[in-house]
Amino acid sequence: MLQAPDDKRKGLDSTSPCPDDEARSRPSLDQPLHAALGRLTAGISPVALAQAYTDWAQHLLLSPDKQIELVGKAASKWARYLEYCPRACSDPHCEVCIEPLPQDKRFAGDPWQTWPYNAFYQGFLLTQQWWHNATTGVPGVSKHHEEVVSFVARQFLDMVSPANFPATNPEVLKATLASGGQNLVHGAVNFIEDWQRAVRGERPAGAEDFEVGRNLAVTPGKVIFRNELIELIQYAPATDKVHPEPVLIVPAWIMKYYILDLSPENSLVKYLVEKGHTVFMISWKNPAAEDRDLGLEDYRRLGVMAALDAVSVIIPERRIHGAGYCLGGTLLSIAAAAMARDGDDRLATLTLFAAQTDFTEAGELMLFIDEAQVSFLEDIMAEQGYLDTKQMAGAFQLLRSNDLIWSAMVQNYLMGDRRPMFDLMAWNADATRMPARMHSEYLRQLFLDNDLADERYCIDGRPVSLRDIRIPIFAVSTLSDHVAPWRSVYKIHAQTNADVTFVLSNGGHNAGIVSPPGNAKRYHQIATHDDLAAYLDPDSWQTQAVHHDGSWWPCWQGWLAVHSGEPIKPPRLGAPRKGYRPLGDAPGAYVRER
Repeated sequence: MLQAPDDKRKGLDSTSPCPDDEARSRPSLDQPLHAALGRLTAGISPVALAQAYTDWAQHLLLSPDKQIELVGKAASKWARYLEYCPRACSDPHCEVCIEPLPQDKRFAGDPWQTWPYNAFYQGFLLTQQWWHNATTGVPGVSKHHEEVVSFVARQFLDMVSPANFPATNPEVLKATLASGGQNLVHGAVNFIEDWQRAVRGERPAGAEDFEVGRNLAVTPGKVIFRNELIELIQYAPATDKVHPEPVLIVPAWIMKYYILDLSPENSLVKYLVEKGHTVFMISWKNPAAEDRDLGLEDYRRLGVMAALDAVSVIIPERRIHGAGYCLGGTLLSIAAAAMARDGDDRLATLTLFAAQTDFTEAGELMLFIDEAQVSFLEDIMAEQGYLDTKQMAGAFQLLRSNDLIWSAMVQNYLMGDRRPMFDLMAWNADATRMPARMHSEYLRQLFLDNDLADERYCIDGRPVSLRDIRIPIFAVSTLSDHVAPWRSVYKIHAQTNADVTFVLSNGGHNAGIVSPPGNAKRYHQIATHDDLAAYLDPDSWQTQAVHHDGSWWPCWQGWLAVHSGEPIKPPRLGAPRKGYRPLGDAPGAYVRER
């Protein structure tokens, strides 16, 4: 087994204390107190929330104009609602007071349009709208605090939605009458089972039907390199000839790598291999407490650069197509900038899947990231050595609470009907931890300080700049991405000196990327921007870019082929004589770690 040298375990600045060193210098009561609070609050800092609400409340108190406006809006909404109720009682098809937002499907069913349920949901939506008015547009409130207060108010309102209670949900009442109450019995059984699984730390019901190596991550290949942080998989060729330039995929380490190699019909890896590409994939180790001091620089050196070194030896004298997903794409961008600065030209192209390189508009995830919140998380991680999977999953679920929490609760526990498990859901339940130091550095240097975009991010003591990247770029974004909003991903156009082919696909952060051909619901826009052409803003791009029905995968594969040489005989798996002998079959050992 090949191991990286000890000196590659250093962080971004070996002379500066890591977050744990700083935390240990504080009074000894801080960390256990904050860790205990974190267990009660799912990692959310109560101080961060208090700061946001204090800012909002004080400015609202000192803004009589806003108060008068809110009183006027409340009176207007009450008048509309009181006028609507008798009309709705006699005419269920009368014009409503307020339409739900396009993404809100809670009240779309026909039973909701009958009295008194139409009055229930209309009153709820009017209340929700008023609270949005109350928590936004208050003069003097910081943008971040406004977003936090508005988000928390929306979470509380979603919790008391009439859709969440049997007595006020006509669809639940209809199912209860039709089944003689069996839906509630089945729902109670589902609740008890889910509670027991959560207590035992087990995966959700149905996830056992999906197993890595059996019906997930089954594309044939070999682990040809392993160090303390990664396993590198080389996939077996599926064609008589392959393009000479290999593809190295760097997935995010926040989840298991096999989102890009799910069941065979949803596997991007299988698709590429069958199109004549030699594919390598990084599989990250699931870190434990002893890995607490692994930093972001370790992930670059032991991850991206170690993998590039291995691919360069196995397939010598060939440039490499680098592709990164989410955090993996951000890290690959950092590595590509450092390589360009240092004259390392091994990368032929750069592909980014839902990956940000500028974090000034990083979406709703920024609600959980400010100085108070990051400091709170650092104390939690200092005690356990890593960020736990439940803390990460909870934050992502809150971003889409209607779909991932409340609608699922209604379906599972009130309707008594489990949502069927599928491969992407099973992957989503297979989370990983993140080392304390790496997660702290990522939050501070990229999210809080935006060092990469502002050219302050240092590699080997010198800043790197994305402007040094001049190889062709293929960037994929998705319309409904709450983690990497597409306009944020679009900023790669202005940050590099490269021709950028940009794709905007429908779907979210995961489903928009796992988009195999044949899905009639998929569509995308695509356009290439020449580096020498004038800058085009994202809204103008969206207006002008060509619209295509179907998956974007064929577009990317065709783009890779254009930037590749004529097909040749496939390479061997590994290079035993050069120190890269196959260590076992894919998917390897690290992906199975819990």
